[in-house]
Amino acid sequence: MTDVRSATVEDWAEFWPMLKDMGSDDTAEVARPRYVELLADPRWGVLVASDGSRLIGYVSLQDYGPHLRIGSLHRIIRMHDLYVLPDERRRGIGTALLDAAKAWTAERGRYLEWQAGATTSAPFYKRLGYRGEPCPQPEYPTFVVDFANA
Repeated sequence: MTDVRSATVEDWAEFWPMLKDMGSDDTAEVARPRYVELLADPRWGVLVASDGSRLIGYVSLQDYGPHLRIGSLHRIIRMHDLYVLPDERRRGIGTALLDAAKAWTAERGRYLEWQAGATTSAPFYKRLGYRGEPCPQPEYPTFVVDFANA
């Protein structure tokens, strides 16, 4: 069974290899203080998936906050990363993390948006019924969930 919860500072040792595999160019010594800072920032959500004995994935979200003119009417939450350990993929962990990201967003904003590699991660979202829209970088379609219409 997969448990998804907010990341903690104590998760760093297990979190770092996933972040590195996702594509961080930083060293652990550079990345850790930023991780700690973002965990404390209420505009960020860093959620981790666990199988009960180890971390197996994470999702990171950023709340862009209220708009100057219209407040939270069109508040956007950006999903920056959704990562699952390679040996744990296709077991529902990505779906559990996306569901947790949607719940986190629904409490704060109207839109959850993200971009996904057309040949790498977009097929996962398409299997779940999401449709990517073209963006200036055609190899990274943009996906949006509008909670006013959800």
